[in-house]
Amino acid sequence: MAVAELTAANFDDVITKNDFVIVDFWAPWCAPCRSFAPVFEKVSKDFENIHFAKVNTEKEQAIAAEFQIRSIPTLMIFREQIIIFNQPGALPENALRQVLDNASKLDMDDVRKQIAERKKN
Repeated sequence: MAVAELTAANFDDVITKNDFVIVDFWAPWCAPCRSFAPVFEKVSKDFENIHFAKVNTEKEQAIAAEFQIRSIPTLMIFREQIIIFNQPGALPENALRQVLDNASKLDMDDVRKQIAERKKN
């Protein structure tokens, strides 16, 4: 699957219409972002059930602010509109694959239960 470019116009739509989305927050001037881009693109081809997307934080400053992006690259995974992973820094290919495998195995009913429990306390 091709990596989608997210903007203010399509961000919410992509997150709500796809059960599993990984977002790479990046900027054109960021050397680690540029070196991570081919890894992100390569891995996207092997995970057809996951929607891979990028947010250019220079162009989409409102999205970056909303998600409090302080360092780039930052990877964020949404499962069923819930952020289950949020980490700054580029990952090596094998680590990215492991994160995606682990995220795929999460029981989202259990995740929602845990969130509900935290809200009670």
